[in-house]
Amino acid sequence: MTIAFQEHNRRVVSSLYRQALRMTKSWINRRDLFRQKALEIRQQFDENKNIANRHEAEKLIRSTQQLLDQYKHPDPIIPSQRPGGTKFERNVPPPQGKSKFRPLTNCPFTNFSIVVHDEGW
Repeated sequence: MTIAFQEHNRRVVSSLYRQALRMTKSWINRRDLFRQKALEIRQQFDENKNIANRHEAEKLIRSTQQLLDQYKHPDPIIPSQRPGGTKFERNVPPPQGKSKFRPLTNCPFTNFSIVVHDEGW
């Protein structure tokens, strides 16, 4: 195996590993569950790190790319400073307790009626 292939292979595998972690972070928003899944991903990459056969390595790279495409998140987390970035508080749960917003009690038009027309409406 040539040195150029080893360097290229290292870059491609590192890129795939980072993509897998980013994709997992888009699916899992709890840090403890993400960490567990990240360790599983790392273990899978470590199991195949000593493959010397070029064809087998290329086959593994293609299958990993297919898996990443298959499990791609429809609304991935993108850093806000990047183009198309996700805004702050993407997965905010609704507030607990009493809401301060009361739309009908603060509305100046509380006495209104709905007019229904019999003209095909």
